[in-house]
Amino acid sequence: MAGPEKVIIIGSGIAGISTSIRLAVLGLDVTVSETNDYPGGKLTSFSESGFRFDAGPSLFTMPLLVDELFEISELNPRNYFRYKEVGTTCHYFYNDGTVIKAYADKEKLREEINEKLDGYGDEVIKYLSDSAKMYDLTSGIFMEKSLHRLGSYLSRDTLKALAGLNFLNLKTSMNKVNEKKLGHEKLIQLFNRYATYNGSSPYLAPGVLTLIPHLEFNLGTFFPDDGMHSITSNLVKLAESRGVKFRYNSKVDKIYTSRKHVEGVQVNGELMEADIIVSNMDIVPTYEYLLPDLKQPRQVLEQERSSSAIIFYWGIDNLFPELDLHNIFFSQDYKQEFKFIFEEHDLFEDPTVYVHISSKYCENDAPLGKENWFVMINVPPNNGQDWDMLIEISRNRIIRKLSDILNCDLKKLIVSEAVQDPRTIESKTSSYRGSLYGASSNHWLSAFIRHPNFHKKIKGLYFCGGSVHPGGGIPLSILSGKIVSELIRNDYRI
Repeated sequence: MAGPEKVIIIGSGIAGISTSIRLAVLGLDVTVSETNDYPGGKLTSFSESGFRFDAGPSLFTMPLLVDELFEISELNPRNYFRYKEVGTTCHYFYNDGTVIKAYADKEKLREEINEKLDGYGDEVIKYLSDSAKMYDLTSGIFMEKSLHRLGSYLSRDTLKALAGLNFLNLKTSMNKVNEKKLGHEKLIQLFNRYATYNGSSPYLAPGVLTLIPHLEFNLGTFFPDDGMHSITSNLVKLAESRGVKFRYNSKVDKIYTSRKHVEGVQVNGELMEADIIVSNMDIVPTYEYLLPDLKQPRQVLEQERSSSAIIFYWGIDNLFPELDLHNIFFSQDYKQEFKFIFEEHDLFEDPTVYVHISSKYCENDAPLGKENWFVMINVPPNNGQDWDMLIEISRNRIIRKLSDILNCDLKKLIVSEAVQDPRTIESKTSSYRGSLYGASSNHWLSAFIRHPNFHKKIKGLYFCGGSVHPGGGIPLSILSGKIVSELIRNDYRI
């Protein structure tokens, strides 16, 4: 039987783009069908009143995963895509006036923690060492392979993970692990926030997620020379150079299957035939709208959704031109923030505020003497809340909080504004209910319940992106594309 030739990828998020590159390298004819008139999904940008904003992800870790896509194409990534390491990962502002600089340099970090938090530097360094070990134990099987194929478990990586099972804290919450290992209230707050990296609660998510800080503190944080959106633009150029075709304004309305095999998709009323279909669309609308005739995997589709966000994009008169403030967290007790699991509106009393200022590194992102602020708080996914009211409440409380901490009248410094909320996130990216990471990871079995990267009964049907294995965020989405390409390579013996 002849092997596959034509591939259609539904959606041009970072996972869809990276999958297209890998499949093109395998020699397949790849077309990406995108509803919007631009690529990137959440990883895109827009301009407002002379300011440029990265619309979505603002943190870049594991850049080698992007480099690898150039390398498998036999290109030197530095000739096409450049980035720099960030010397201070983040600045943490606490309500009592404490400010902690999270230095990339471990010794400087130890000294900073010792000075600001009464000698807890050694605890943090030990914590980060444990985080690295946990990542080493789990990454080979949980992040880089399908969890739904037997062959994934017949490896040295599996034996290594099983040997360290007790160390993984699967049945202990992230918060409890942090309380035990860190001991200082401000450090617990600081490291609890990493649960939000996959839209979960530190009080429910398993302790294995304490591996997430390893990505920032041990592997480093980076920023692309031309902003986060340049990850998308450069990878699209790479894909096109490999022959991938991008069709914009091309909404897929249905996936056709016959005799347990894909046949093609309907796009704007037109049938496009394909041997392989990869959906980079959120798994819930993929089934509900594109595969309505198939049996629905209810356990997967009804999982608790991850958190969403309200994001204010503010053009600001420059507050502190002499300070290298790039990523900033204005903290609070996360017990307050994650009350939204039970009482949604409590979230807005004293929110943890994240501010990202790309114009500190990309001077063309803001007019001279001004800054572009990406201001985000975590919120529940869309369930019919009065978001207009909640946006107004949130805006007032965020401005009040930041004004108090920064000792300024922030409201007077805002010269431009755009807003995004769970409704717009859902409408622009098809993320079910506006959740940023698909399903939450608030259970130790969450990784195993996520939808696999393939359909178990329909040959030629695959899935990538943040709503399926291994999860959300740029690194995991890129890895989902790698997993899918390996599955296709093995399934079709390419």
